[in-house]
Amino acid sequence: MLEKTTKMNMLYDFYEPLLTDKQKEYMALYYREDYSLGEIANLRNVSRQAIYDNIKRTELLLEKYEGKLYLYDKFIKRKQLFHKLDEKMKVEKLSDRSVLQIIEQLKNID
Repeated sequence: MLEKTTKMNMLYDFYEPLLTDKQKEYMALYYREDYSLGEIANLRNVSRQAIYDNIKRTELLLEKYEGKLYLYDKFIKRKQLFHKLDEKMKVEKLSDRSVLQIIEQLKNID
C-alpha cells in the first residue's frame, strides 16, 4: 500500500495541473492528508461511494497520463542513473570537482 501511495503522490505531483479542482482536492485529502473516504465524504457532504469513484477515476487518469508522457518513469530512471554515477565516482575515487558539481546540480533539478 505504501508503494501505491508513494507512486500516486508522485503522479499527482507531475500531473496535478491537468486535474479538476475536485480531483485535486480529493486526491490531496486522501493521499497527502491521509483522510479516509468516510472523512472526506463527511467533509464534503457527499456519499463515500462518490468519493471512492472519483478517486479511482482520478487514479486511472493519472496512470493514463503517465502511459503517454512517462514523467514519473523518466524521473525514476534519471534518479537511478544519478545514484549510479555518484556511486561509481566514489568507488573509483574520482574527484574531478567540476563533474561532482554537475552531479550535485543534476540532483537538485527535481
